[in-house]
Amino acid sequence: GADLSNLVNEAAILAARREKKTIGMDELLESVDRVTMGPERRTRVISQHEKEIVAYHEGGHALVGHLLEHADPVQKISVISRGMAAGYTKSLPEEDRMFYTRPQLMDRIAMALGGRVAEEITFGEVTTGASNDLEQVTQIARAMVTRYGMSGSLLPRTFGKREDMVFLGREISEQRDYSEKVAQEIDEEVQNIVVEAYHTAKRILLEQYPKLTQIARHLMQNETVEGTDLEALFNSDAPPLEGAMPAGA
Repeated sequence: GADLSNLVNEAAILAARREKKTIGMDELLESVDRVTMGPERRTRVISQHEKEIVAYHEGGHALVGHLLEHADPVQKISVISRGMAAGYTKSLPEEDRMFYTRPQLMDRIAMALGGRVAEEITFGEVTTGASNDLEQVTQIARAMVTRYGMSGSLLPRTFGKREDMVFLGREISEQRDYSEKVAQEIDEEVQNIVVEAYHTAKRILLEQYPKLTQIARHLMQNETVEGTDLEALFNSDAPPLEGAMPAGA
């Protein structure tokens, strides 16, 4: 209730600043972004090259997420800085969900890796911009192995006894209840999951590189795309590329 109240209050402030008498969907959607990620930081100085990196990075997330069957639909892509993020891609599930399957988690990992892979194949190197993505990837992959029994070679059991802060709902420590040999197998399984998802993201972006470039160039010019404009961008034919193909093609 408090979160919804905060959301509507932010939307009311935005509507007042825009001299509107009612709160519209535009204000509510902007309010969601402000509450979850912080206000836009348009005053943040960024070079044209860095903006291009962000455009390809976010385009990589969005395109991989759009083309994977089990990923949540992409709702918005932006290269406008919010909080600590230089840009962001927002995807939302089509329905409330309590459980996740292995294919759904694999597609989430591949989508998270899409930004880093897009940088790699476009510029031949990667930046520090994918640090949060890599944290998310590692957490999901490790949970698949140690908590969800989604390993291909280990027995379907949990590994490690977690001690949680009951009132805060946060994990503070883990007591190992497995051997060094099993620990190595866990690391190998986590690595296999990440590598598989990485290759999935790379295959998609290499095959659809003209579309990735089209999305990145659109973001360079318009900064944000969502709704029907985003759907039209995904469904339009990408113009042929001029010049060299991406690294690794």
